[in-house]
This record gives sequence, C-alpha cells and structure tokens, in this order.
Amino acid sequence: MNDGHDENDEFQAKALLSRRQAFSLAAKTGLGAAALASGAAALMSNPNFAMAQAAAQASAGLPKKPFKFHFVCHVTLDQFFTPCIYGIQDACAAFGASYQWTGSQKNVVSEMVSAMQTAIAQKADGIAVCLVDPKAFDAATDMAMSAGIPVIAFNADVPTGSPNKRLSYVGQPLFQSGYNSAVKWLKLLPPKAHVLLTIGVPGSLNTQPRLDGYIQAIKDVGNGVTYDVVNAGPDPQTEISRVESYYLSHQNVAGMFGTGGSDTYACGFVSNKYGLAKKGGVVAGFDLFPQTLTFIKSGDVTFTTDQQAYLQGFLPVQQMFLYKVSGGLVGPANSDTSQAYVTKDNVDQYLGQTRFEGRTSDEPK
Repeated sequence: MNDGHDENDEFQAKALLSRRQAFSLAAKTGLGAAALASGAAALMSNPNFAMAQAAAQASAGLPKKPFKFHFVCHVTLDQFFTPCIYGIQDACAAFGASYQWTGSQKNVVSEMVSAMQTAIAQKADGIAVCLVDPKAFDAATDMAMSAGIPVIAFNADVPTGSPNKRLSYVGQPLFQSGYNSAVKWLKLLPPKAHVLLTIGVPGSLNTQPRLDGYIQAIKDVGNGVTYDVVNAGPDPQTEISRVESYYLSHQNVAGMFGTGGSDTYACGFVSNKYGLAKKGGVVAGFDLFPQTLTFIKSGDVTFTTDQQAYLQGFLPVQQMFLYKVSGGLVGPANSDTSQAYVTKDNVDQYLGQTRFEGRTSDEPK
C-alpha cells in the first residue's frame, strides 16, 4: 500500500530543507545567492553526495562487540576504585563488552604481573593496568602487544623515557598534581612550619611522584618549611595507627598531607580526633573517600584533590574498544583526568548520592 509519501519524497524534502538552510546562511553572511545556488546545485546533483546523505541517515553508530577487557589493579579492594569500576561497567554496557577486575589486594607487584600473564593466556581483548613499578611490567606488556592485545596504563604510569610499550596513560599527571597541591597548602602555613608527609607504599608509582612533587614545591616555595615523611602502610588501619603515633610524638606539627586516598583519610581521622585543623593546622591530600569528604564538611580536612576515578575506568574501555574495532587505526591517547580541589565551599556537591563518585550504584536518571 502506498500512502503517497515514499522514501524518495522524504529524501528530497530533506535535501530541500538543507538548501533552504544554506540560502538562509548565505543571506546572513553576505554570500551571493547566485554563487551559492550554482555550487549547491552542482553538489546536490553529485551522486556521491546522495550516497553520503543516505549513509549518514542509515548509520546506527558503532557496533557492539563482546570484547573482554582485563583491568589489573594494585589495590583491588580499595574504595577509591569504586567509581572507577562503575566507569568500566558503564563503558562496557555502552559498547557490548565485558571486563574482569583483577590484580593484587595490597600492592604486590608479582601478583599483578601474574594477573597480566593470565589475561594474555586467556586471550583478553585488552589489558588496562596500574603501572606502579618502573620496570616490572615491561616483559608482560611486550608479550601482550606481540599477541595483538592492547595495553593501557591507568591511575599510575611508568616514568618518561621508559621502554614500556603501553599505548597510553589515563590518569593524573602525578608529579605535577603533587606539586600543585603543595603550592596550595604551603600558602596556608606559617614560615618555618614543620609538617608531616605520608605515603602508603614508598616507591609505588601511583603515589611516589606526588610525594616527589610535594618535596620539590617545598624546596621551591616552602618559606623555610621542614618536613618528615612517614611510610603509612598499605591499608587504612595501619595508616591511622602510624599517623596517630607520629602526631602524638610531634604535636607541634602544623600540617599533615597524604599522597593517596587512604593515608589522606588517616590524616583526617587523626585531625578529627585531636583537633589539629580546628586549632589552625592544615590537612590535605588526595581522592574522595567518603570519610575524607565528611572531614572536609566538619572542618577537619582543609581540602582534597579529585582525580576523577570514574574516567579512569570509562576511558580505558573506550580506547581499547576503538583500537580493536578499528583494527588499530584509532590509537589510544594519553588522557589527563584533571584535578579539582574539594573544599568546604563545594563539598556538598560531592556528598550527594552519585554513581560518578562511587557513593551509589544507581544509574543517573
């Protein structure tokens, strides 16, 4: 049955609309209508133009592919990575892919390398890995790339000049983020103050560059500030114990500054327990542990630095998917997930029940 409105009529109507829009634009810009009409007529009569128009209208977007991506993390149970996992899940849902979350619970590099080797043996379609060691992952990365498996670093990366063949890094520029954060808190300290700097696992490439940035900023603009560095440990309870022990023997300390999520939380916990920030001290660090945000709200932490964990999950999936579906033509690109400071002025925005910060598993409406 023909109702008098076939596909050809619809196509001609759209073409006519496009011509009308073009003439309207010409009038606004002063382009001669005759010249435009001549060029438009030639374009409309070109069969390639019609083919391009039809292809554009028929496109259903990217295909969904059942790729499986392995994410190798150094602290698989750390609550920092909750929004990261939500980002992975959302990207996989968008592209028809699946994922496996694996690695080490307590930053044991050999366990992470083993997880990469397992992913390669299982013929994963892509591997995203926190490159927390400058050399340990080189051989596994070579093996994966030789097998046609793209490797992307997320959250932590090898140093500049490394021979590691990972395709891209998704995360914060860690040294610079530490430096910038220190410049911010140094302005809040009196001259010649003494401060505590903490690090969960010394040498680990997700936090050591931040500590190095802290120390460089103190050297550059520290105004006589001195510091101690405490190895806080790999888990929150150990970190609280060590930070508290330090504070009790150094109660003249003017500030405490973490380099990761759990040691920043530990600094906030001790500040809350003993009133450091409320007595004029400065407490700051990284990441958006719910407890840290609560301490910012109560005035026990001055600020923390957001590195957008959700994007550190979503973007690697997107990049590996495009690499695979394009046959390697669309190459992964380094992606700075930026930094934003969370203070008492804007903390309420982060305290809401949002999947993007890991505070709820509910999808946005």
